[in-house]
Amino acid sequence: MKDKNEAANHHDDDTLTNRQGHPVTDNQNVRTVGNRGPTTLENYDFLEKISHFDRERIPERVVHARGAGAHGYFEAYGTVGDEPASTYTRAKLFQEKGKRTPVFVRFSSVIHGGNSPETLRDPRGFAIKFYTEDGNWDLVGNNLKIFFIRDPLKFPDLVHAFKPDPVTNLQDGERIFDFVSQSPEATHMVTFLFSPWGIPANYRYMQGSGVNTYKWVNKEGKGVLVKYHWEPKQGIRNLTQQEAENIQAKNFNHATQDLYEAIDEGDYPEWELFVQILTDDDHPELDYDPLDPTKLWYKEDVTWQPVGKMVLNKNPEDYFAEVEQAAFGTGVLVDGLDFSDDKLLQGRTFSYSDTQRYRVGSNYLQLPINSPKKHVSTNQRAGQMNYYVDKGDNQNPHVNYEPSIIGGLKEAQQDGKDHTPYVEGDVKREAIDRQHNFKQAGETYRRFSEFERSELINNLVNALKPCRQDIQEQMVDHFKKADPDYGRRVAEGLKKKEDNSDESHRNPIGATESESAVRQAEAESHPSDPY
Repeated sequence: MKDKNEAANHHDDDTLTNRQGHPVTDNQNVRTVGNRGPTTLENYDFLEKISHFDRERIPERVVHARGAGAHGYFEAYGTVGDEPASTYTRAKLFQEKGKRTPVFVRFSSVIHGGNSPETLRDPRGFAIKFYTEDGNWDLVGNNLKIFFIRDPLKFPDLVHAFKPDPVTNLQDGERIFDFVSQSPEATHMVTFLFSPWGIPANYRYMQGSGVNTYKWVNKEGKGVLVKYHWEPKQGIRNLTQQEAENIQAKNFNHATQDLYEAIDEGDYPEWELFVQILTDDDHPELDYDPLDPTKLWYKEDVTWQPVGKMVLNKNPEDYFAEVEQAAFGTGVLVDGLDFSDDKLLQGRTFSYSDTQRYRVGSNYLQLPINSPKKHVSTNQRAGQMNYYVDKGDNQNPHVNYEPSIIGGLKEAQQDGKDHTPYVEGDVKREAIDRQHNFKQAGETYRRFSEFERSELINNLVNALKPCRQDIQEQMVDHFKKADPDYGRRVAEGLKKKEDNSDESHRNPIGATESESAVRQAEAESHPSDPY
């Protein structure tokens, strides 16, 4: 039997320690001169605890700050439609029927901050990290299948317009429409965003898309253009503005809670992955450029072909370690996958990984959520928060360069031929041809149900009515070019509302009566005496 002193000195895995492993014997009181103070400087447990607390937040993502995530697997069908996957790509995760690849998925809103309501009108991020045998593949997209702009040079301007005003710190509809009214290519995305598609019911009932055009490459080095589409087996459900506001009044974390509880209860959400494939050329038979991210490839023109399914079956064990520190990049591709010449994709490919190095640190890929589930051997060394060396099993630790004949790392053998697309042309700054900024916006409007069209018109009118007249007129002109009925209904709605002077353009996107809510808070509040 252990004596009293021996038992007191025994510590198991549940004993509270500091980061140095020292047992903490008093976690209630700092060390002071007498029990009233002052506090002494050598309070190591306190200093370590509070200094770590001061640093518990890494810089918030500029976009996609509000997120939820889950683990699961991707199961390949081994085919693309009726053909073997190898016809189009040598990427190993697609080759065998039933082959499972672990994944981590992060869903998010785009513009709003880390603790913002999940009911706000906003595109939703849909990012998947595949932990393949050849290393990680990140497929980073949105729920909506297109985007506002086609040139990456405009991305900071787009985000600035949608982010809060730098003076008032309020999201401002006039700033948003000021930008999009001068960016006609955004008309298609605006049509989706202000319809019920702009507020998914939750993450489980949401489509996903790679948005940009990528390439697949087979063993012969032949490339094809490819687009990715995730379709929820649960179905697709969206909310009206009023429904979203009613939910927000009760629970602003509803989508995160829904995802967590569904997985916790064994109701695992599934998505089927479809691809669209085109030959790698500019397709003059189409009236749009297939690399244009503001355009859809219509199903009737380019068939959707199933290639696999994804199941999410495990919740994160720690939100910060997994969901917050998860870092994605469009440039993270494995052999058999490649980039297209889509300008927006090429801009994203630099920006995404660059922002992770700033936000999480230069060694963010050593974090468990981001590291591949295979051995990593590199010649990269040091940097912020480096806590192990990515060296080979037999690598000479003195050699962190290549080539070397004294025990350095060696280049890998390539499985297939290089994809070597031919490129020729003048180097210049110029927009693409076949822009047709309004045609697909009109087609989307006509394909909407009457319920979706009515909700779209109502949301646009409410958001535009506080804006200055020249912005209204420019937006109405865009909508008329998309579809005469579309523009007419917005114009008529604005005319009916023009006598309403109570609204401010300083509203969260799509929201109404924000100005009256400011006064309501004062009018309906209850006075209290000071204490």
